[in-house]
Amino acid sequence: MKVAIPVKDSNLSFFGNAGHTPYFAVYTIKGGGMFKSFDLEEVRPNPRTDLDHSHADENHHCTHDHEDEAHVREHFKMGETLQDCDFLVTKSACKNTAKAMGNFGIAIKKYSGIPDKADAVLNAVSAQLKA
Repeated sequence: MKVAIPVKDSNLSFFGNAGHTPYFAVYTIKGGGMFKSFDLEEVRPNPRTDLDHSHADENHHCTHDHEDEAHVREHFKMGETLQDCDFLVTKSACKNTAKAMGNFGIAIKKYSGIPDKADAVLNAVSAQLKA
C-alpha cells in the first residue's frame, strides 16, 4: 500500500491544503497492525499548472467557480499523479480534490493535528491506514 502526504518542500514539512500543495511525499506502507513502517519512495511535484507553487498558501480558499471545467481537470491531474496511492492524508481538501481522488480509488484521511513533518503525520494517522 502507498500513502501520499502534501508537503511544502524536500524537507517534508506538512502542507495542510492538498489541492494547493507544491509536492506530495509518497510512502510505501509495510507491515500491518501496530507494526507498520513507512518508507519514503519519492517526492512528486503537484502537477497542477494553474497554481503559483512559489507562493503556495495552505490556507487559500478558491474564489473561482468550482464547476469550471479547466479547474476540475487540474484536480484530476493530481489524481493521475497519485493513482498508485491508496491514501491521501490531508488537513483540507475541496470537493474537486475529493472527487478526483475518489475517481482514482484514493481514500482521503483527515489529519487535524499541528502541522509537522510528514513522518510525524503518518505516525499520527497510521491506525486509519487499513486495506
